[in-house]
Amino acid sequence: MVRFSSNAQVHADTMKKLLTILIILLSITRAFAQGGGTEDNKASKFYEEARQHKRFGRVEMAEIYFQKALERDPEYLDALFDLSDMYMKMGKTADAKKHIESIVAKNERYAPSLIVTLAMMAQMEDSFEKALGYYEQYMTIAPPESNNYQAAKRGAANCEFAMWAMDHPVPFEPQNLGPGVNSENDEYFPAMTADQELLIYTREFDAPNNPMSPDGKDEDFFFSERQEDGSWGRAYNPGRPINSSWREGAPTISPDGKYIIFTICDLYGQYGQDKEGFGSCDLFVSVRNGNSWSRPINMGQTINSKHWESQPSFASDGKTLYFVRGRYNKEHDRFDDIYFSELINGKWAKAQALPPNINSTEDEESVFIHPDNKTLYFSSRGHVGLGNMDIFMSRKNDDGTWSDPVNLGYPINTPEHENSFFVSADGEYAIIASNREGGYGKLDLYSFELPEALKPNPVTYLQGKIKDAATGKPLEGFFTLIDLGSGDTIAQASSDRESGSFLVVLPASENYALLADKQGYLFHSENFELDLATNKSHYTKNIELQPIEAGRSVVLKNVFFDTDKFDLKPASKTELNKLADLLEANPDIKIEVSGHTDNQGNAAANQTLSENRSKAVYQYLIDHGISGGRLMYKGYGQTKPIATNETDEGRALNRRTEFIVLE
Repeated sequence: MVRFSSNAQVHADTMKKLLTILIILLSITRAFAQGGGTEDNKASKFYEEARQHKRFGRVEMAEIYFQKALERDPEYLDALFDLSDMYMKMGKTADAKKHIESIVAKNERYAPSLIVTLAMMAQMEDSFEKALGYYEQYMTIAPPESNNYQAAKRGAANCEFAMWAMDHPVPFEPQNLGPGVNSENDEYFPAMTADQELLIYTREFDAPNNPMSPDGKDEDFFFSERQEDGSWGRAYNPGRPINSSWREGAPTISPDGKYIIFTICDLYGQYGQDKEGFGSCDLFVSVRNGNSWSRPINMGQTINSKHWESQPSFASDGKTLYFVRGRYNKEHDRFDDIYFSELINGKWAKAQALPPNINSTEDEESVFIHPDNKTLYFSSRGHVGLGNMDIFMSRKNDDGTWSDPVNLGYPINTPEHENSFFVSADGEYAIIASNREGGYGKLDLYSFELPEALKPNPVTYLQGKIKDAATGKPLEGFFTLIDLGSGDTIAQASSDRESGSFLVVLPASENYALLADKQGYLFHSENFELDLATNKSHYTKNIELQPIEAGRSVVLKNVFFDTDKFDLKPASKTELNKLADLLEANPDIKIEVSGHTDNQGNAAANQTLSENRSKAVYQYLIDHGISGGRLMYKGYGQTKPIATNETDEGRALNRRTEFIVLE
C-alpha cells in the first residue's frame, strides 16, 4: 500500500532515497573503476573469498576477509571499494565514508564518481564547504558532457547557495498554533478558508485495531475553528463520510469552505466503501451542504490515473486544481511533478504538467496556489537550494507563464525536508509543519509572518447570504466574478444550498463585476473597484434574488457611460451579455430598459441623456439577437431618485440604468 507522506516519513523516505542513490552510484562506479588491483597473491585470494561471502549475504565473513586482504595490501583499492559498498548497503555509512575517503586520497582517478559520493555525504551532514570542495575537485577531472559532471555542477550550486543563505537569514519566528490544534501525534498538510475562521489538516494517529491499517496507523482530517480571542479551538474529527477507516489526507478546502478535495490511497486495490479508484492514490471531492458533507466522489480519469495523485490545491477561481502526480519507474521508484486541471463547461479537463522551469528533473511536491491565483508555493529538490527539499515561490505572469522559482531562504528552508506549506488569504502569514523542539509531540503546525518579498498579492473577499426576495428563503445561487477590463472570468462559486451563505474572493486593485443568478430568478449585479490600501479587509452583503415576474426590476451596476455621454463603454458588455442570456433563456418575458440621472445640471438635458442611454442598451440587445418586440426603453431623467441628491454617494446611486419586467 502506498501511504500518505507525513513530514517525518517524507524525511525518512528522502534519506532512504538518498542512500539508494549513493548505493546505485557506487555500483555504477565499480563498473568503471580501474587500476585498483594488487600484486599480492594472498591478498587477491582473500579478496575473492570476501566477494563470495558478500554475494551470498554472509556479510560478517565478507568483512573479515576484506580486512585480511587490506592487511596484506593497504593500497588494494578494489578491496577498499567493495568493502565500502557493502558497508553502504548495510547502512553503516560512517564506515563506508571512511574507506571511500581513503580511496580518493590514494588515487582520485581510480573511480572519480566516488568524489561525488563523498560530496553528497558531506551535504547530508550539512558540511557544505567540504561538499563544495569535493564537487569542484570532481569537475576538474570529469568530462563536462557527462551526467555526473552536471550533477556535480548542481550540487556545487546548492552548496554555494546554502552557505550564502545561512549567512543571510530571512526573518522567521514560528509560533506554535497551540494545544487546540497540535497533539502528541503528527499534524501536517494545513489548509484554511479565506476568512481564516476554519483550519483543516491531517493528523496521523495509532489505530492498532483498525483492519484497514496494516501498519497500525491511520490518517484523518481534523477541523479547528477560530475563537473570539484569535486562538484556535479544540480540534475535532468531522467523522463520516469524509473520514473513514481508510487513510484520508492532504486536503485542500475551497475559500468558502464548501468543497474539500483530498487523497485516498488504495489498500489491496480498494478505496473504501462505495468508493472507486484508478490506481495507487486518487483525488476525491466532498461538498458541504449546511453542516453535513456529501459522500466523497472520485474526481475522474482526467485528473486521476494509474499513478499516484495527491496533495491538491484548489484555486480561489473555483475552476483550477493543482496537485502532485508521482510516476513510477520499473524499479518502483516514484518521481513527483506538479500538474493542473481546469474546469471547462462543468467538466475537468485532462491534467497537464506545469512547465520545466517549475517541474525540475527531480521531485516537486506540496503545491499551494494562493487565493490571488498568481502566487504558487511548492517544495522541490531540483532547484537550487540547501540540498534537500526546499520551499519555493513562483508568480504567474500576465501572459500566463510562470516566473523562475525563488527559494524562500534560510531558516524557513533548512538542509532537512520542508513541505506542508500554506499562506493565509491576506498574505500576512504562513503555516508550516515542523518537528522543532518545544512542540506538543511529533510534527506540529506553526505560523510565522512572511517576509515582505515572499508575500502574495493582496486579496479581500465578499461574504453574505443569498435569499428569495419574495419569501426570504435561502437559495443556492451561482456567482461569477468577471474582470471588466478583459472580460475574463476570475472566479466562480455557489452559495450553500441550506443556508444560502457564500464567500467570493476578490483580488485587489482591479475593476470587477460580480453577478449572482439562479434559474427562475433575475440576476443581481455588484461592482467592485478595489484598492486594499484604502478599502477594508472584507465586505459583507446579503443578496436578494427576485423571481422572474412582472414589476420586478434590476439595477445594472456594470453598465458604464462617460460623463454627459451615451456611448456604451466596453466594460458594459459583460453585464449586457448577461441580460441578453437571461432574455434568451426566458423567451416569454418582456422588459423596459430605463435610464436615470441625478439632479445636477439642466433637467431637460438630463431627460434627453437618460433617454439616449436607455436606447443604447435597447439597441445593444437587439444587435445581440433579442427581438425588439420584447423590448421597450424610456428615459426618466432626474424624476425617480433612489437616494439623496445631497451627497456624492447618493447622486452616484441615482445615475443608473435598470430594467423592469413588464410581463
